[in-house]
Amino acid sequence: MVAVGIDLGTTYSCVAVWQNNNVKVIVNEQGNRTTPSFVAFTHRERVIGQAAKNQAAFNPKNTVFAAKRLIGRRYDDVGLQMDLRLYPFKVINENDAQRQATRLAGSIAGLEVIRIINEPTAAALAFGYDKKFSGERNVLIYDLGGGTFDVSILTISDSVYEVKATAGNSRLGGEDFDNRLVAYFAEDFKNRYGKEVLRHGKCLKRLKSAAEKVKLSLTSAAEATVHIESLYDRIDYHNRISRVLFEDLCSDLFEDTIKPIDKALKDARMLKRHIHNIVLVGGSTRIPKIKDLLKEFFNKDLTSSINPEEAIACGAAIQAAILSGDINEINNLLLVDVVPLSLGVETARGMMFKVIERNTPIPCRKVKEITTLEDYQNCMTIEVFEGERTLTKDNILLGVFELNDIPPAPRGVAKIDVIFDIDANGILKVSARDKRTGNCETITIENTHRLSNNDVSRMIADAEKFREEDIENRKRLEVRNQLETYIYGVKQTVVDSLESLSSDECAFLIGECKDAIAWVEENMDCLREEYERKMSELLRRWSATISKLNKRWRHRAKRQRSENIENEATTITEVD
Repeated sequence: MVAVGIDLGTTYSCVAVWQNNNVKVIVNEQGNRTTPSFVAFTHRERVIGQAAKNQAAFNPKNTVFAAKRLIGRRYDDVGLQMDLRLYPFKVINENDAQRQATRLAGSIAGLEVIRIINEPTAAALAFGYDKKFSGERNVLIYDLGGGTFDVSILTISDSVYEVKATAGNSRLGGEDFDNRLVAYFAEDFKNRYGKEVLRHGKCLKRLKSAAEKVKLSLTSAAEATVHIESLYDRIDYHNRISRVLFEDLCSDLFEDTIKPIDKALKDARMLKRHIHNIVLVGGSTRIPKIKDLLKEFFNKDLTSSINPEEAIACGAAIQAAILSGDINEINNLLLVDVVPLSLGVETARGMMFKVIERNTPIPCRKVKEITTLEDYQNCMTIEVFEGERTLTKDNILLGVFELNDIPPAPRGVAKIDVIFDIDANGILKVSARDKRTGNCETITIENTHRLSNNDVSRMIADAEKFREEDIENRKRLEVRNQLETYIYGVKQTVVDSLESLSSDECAFLIGECKDAIAWVEENMDCLREEYERKMSELLRRWSATISKLNKRWRHRAKRQRSENIENEATTITEVD
């Protein structure tokens, strides 16, 4: 049995193996070290790799490419719908979770998938496994591939690789640079000949093929030539593209790669000067402008010791060797990954209560205390969510379980420990334990059901985009919860103090509490100001009665203390 590492890329894929204490890239049937991520279907056979890519222009509707940007996404995802306009093949609404779909593909191919690891983490292993660093090294992995962009910051100390932070953009990569060129070519063709070519599958595929060749040429040349014979309606298309024009067309996309770097540095609590090495991964990092931007941003040279197209496969092969137990020095390597998104439970009627924060190193164990929301509640539904948004409806539900047989008590009295436990494989176990009885229930959530890297990046971007809205939502929910807590507190005070209240006072407050609770339940989505006004109104209406009740309590407590002192003195005298 041999364990290999596979980089399943958006545009190209690569396979490597650990052999003779070193990593070796496995060449394909054509002798190439990478294989285009293309699959085509003809009347006679299924074609893969370079052969599938070569015939794509003549068989566009039956040639699938860039599938990594599709699998695991919601069909109504805005980004997906934008991509579909540039795909000549048909996509139907039956996608599976991305990691699960990848595992299934491996099984269909006759492989046993022993682990799926994050691409930047694999690249870090490829960079550092054969180096002997003195002290800690902070390494930033800049992974700009065909369809996605990821940034990871790791600290390497001896043989320990600890992921400190991750960030990225799931909709940014070489495909987007190609599409900018395609749009430019199509617009130029329309201006010259008055013909619209983007709606025709064969024309679109030929333009995309030409755009990719231009992009590759411009990595080493100042100009590139486009020549497509009989592109549309027997019209040939010729053009010359300069590197300056290409950089201008994609300038905003290039600049967008800097934002996740700032995010990762902030999450890792590091400054730019704390980064020792910047490692480039992915074919798109060969673009000169990308390198110039990074050099300017960090004011230091970039690491060029690894092949950007092969780094991920090599790192995956190293991880495969660790997991398969190869007997050599590689066993000393330890990889410490992080939680990609915050994990928590729903509390306070729709609020996300985070138990484990994003970028917490794994394995890890966290315990947080929650309580009941209703009077005499004997059952609690625990809903586990993943995400960065304030409201659970904007996050991903991972699992649900129930804790039963909670001893009846007023709202907020029961104390329930929620325990989140993540092992080295990313498997999450969530338990809820009643502190009073010891009663406990547990749910296990496999990491195969968790989000893909692309979805993680999208959700982090959404959290940043809606940050102000989420802050206001959290304040609104906190005020609503304070209002509910006050109402239930007054209600319980009345119940506990029946002897100190007249029948009229008791009826007044009980009725008022019921009306207030009904108002809250009927107005679950009010503005924060409305809850604040309601709180002020109740404080005014109830303050006189509650103040009177407090005076009676203090008088009764004082009298009780006097009686206790007299009883104690009598007891001492009798003993003497």
